[in-house]
Amino acid sequence: MNNQTETQNCDFTSDLKLKGFKVYQINGDQSKIPVYSRRDFYKICINTSKSIIQYADRGIETDGTILFFGNPIIPYSWETISGEYEGYACVFTEEFLKAKDRSETLHESPLFKIGGTPIFSLNAEQKLFIDSLFQKMIKEYETDYVFKDDLMRSYVNLIIHESMKMQPSENFFKHKNASARITSLFLELLERQFPIETKNEPLALKTPQDYAQSLAVHVNHLNRSVKEVTGKPTTAHITERIINEAKALLHHTDWSISDIGYSLGFEYPSYFNNYFKRLTGTVPKSLRM
Repeated sequence: MNNQTETQNCDFTSDLKLKGFKVYQINGDQSKIPVYSRRDFYKICINTSKSIIQYADRGIETDGTILFFGNPIIPYSWETISGEYEGYACVFTEEFLKAKDRSETLHESPLFKIGGTPIFSLNAEQKLFIDSLFQKMIKEYETDYVFKDDLMRSYVNLIIHESMKMQPSENFFKHKNASARITSLFLELLERQFPIETKNEPLALKTPQDYAQSLAVHVNHLNRSVKEVTGKPTTAHITERIINEAKALLHHTDWSISDIGYSLGFEYPSYFNNYFKRLTGTVPKSLRM
């Protein structure tokens, strides 16, 4: 990788982290595709090529135009085996996409969840329509429109809803294993704890031990499985979800910080404040203000 490419990737990553969203075009030169850390970002990509995609515990063969949904907690790799390689992509954080929405997280979406099929084969008409949405996003992204972020969210959500009407591609070979199954059950159980609807009932499941007991597996087996499939420990998933819910409650409710902490399983406000500051760098009061 030359110095110019490294600088471009650095600028891309810095801008992505700052804004939580980027959209770009893909052409035949794969070396010019931006490189970024997948750890915090979802990806939607329309691509025309012949490729093999390794996704979680499956290998997926594609030939033609496909729409792909990448999840930051599910590892994947993409090998192009044809000369033609073109399309569009956007990457974004969940916080960006759901800035004003406290509904289920993207992990629970049929397009992003473990066990779902993240690839859709597109016909010429579907390709034309999805291409047009990406082209509009790229055009609007360069403007100074005040509500540009809301417009980007609308385009992304339109792509998601259009995809949910389609039939996912079945041109893949499965490698199902116990680790993928237990990880899927864990993530589904984690999501069922949210959103918090009342401040009087504290979060029931807060630790890997709690989840292991509910799933009737040994906590070491749960931890190994989640780490193997997602690349992140069980505690990281639990912590991230609690922090995301805390932010949503601070922004979208008038509950006191003490009540929010209690609803998330913290008996004392000081415990919640210290936990929140350690993970976000700021205290709950500052975020709310």
